[in-house]
Amino acid sequence: MKKLLVAFDFSSNAYKALDYAVGFANRTGAEVGIIWVDNASSAENTGNIDHELRIEIRNRFNEVEQQYEPLIKNGKLDVILRKGKVYNEIAMAARKIDADIVFTGTHGVSGFEQYWIGSNAYRIVTCSPCPVITVRGDYQSDGNIRRILLPIDSTIETRQKLPFAAKIASYFDAEINLLVLFNTPSNVIRKRMLSYAEEAHKCLAEKGIRHVIKEIEAENVTTCILDYAREIDADMISIMIEQGTATTNKFLGPYAQQLINNAVVPVLSLQTSHTEG
Repeated sequence: MKKLLVAFDFSSNAYKALDYAVGFANRTGAEVGIIWVDNASSAENTGNIDHELRIEIRNRFNEVEQQYEPLIKNGKLDVILRKGKVYNEIAMAARKIDADIVFTGTHGVSGFEQYWIGSNAYRIVTCSPCPVITVRGDYQSDGNIRRILLPIDSTIETRQKLPFAAKIASYFDAEINLLVLFNTPSNVIRKRMLSYAEEAHKCLAEKGIRHVIKEIEAENVTTCILDYAREIDADMISIMIEQGTATTNKFLGPYAQQLINNAVVPVLSLQTSHTEG
């Protein structure tokens, strides 16, 4: 990995995401970029940040740089200041620097701050041109990733998150936990899910990545994922977030929102476009 981008609004959640990203960068050898967006509307929508505000934000980032640059092994903390819609500007910046991952804080379901990260977290996830890791403000990390939980559903897209999760697992020598959640009596769908799990097993075995497969009968998919994450003490959950209409597509749309909002551990969200090429 070469470049990580952190969405930053000076909230406690943003600092938590930056802490996590710095540790991640030091394990992967990536550089760290940090972006702040002026999302205030104005009569003259010129796209330029007010001069005085730019100076104020720049001074605040000087303090952030003094605190974090000594902790970063590869390069300096690259600061990007933009004006506009938060999620659009972050997506454009990620595309411009060719970011491998965007990191953003999330307030979860228990609190909300007067900053923009909480209200924009899911839009950042859906608009990003690369995978996004959301980090709760109350998440406590020692900088290591030991177990990655990867749910398997019945869609073709579910297999596409495996290579990226495997890449992260290789950096951290982590174990991947493949969770097959049966929530339908259809033998055709159940066999398809088992086939996907077997493909994942072969792929991970070839890469030499430690992994286990768990099958669970699930009434509520989201609840089962969160319960199993706690049971195995997972350090990350990997999901696909494509929108769809299929009734068997359980990790899309509102399910992704529920996982991002309720997971205590970081959630790695990918779209099909992130896995192409």
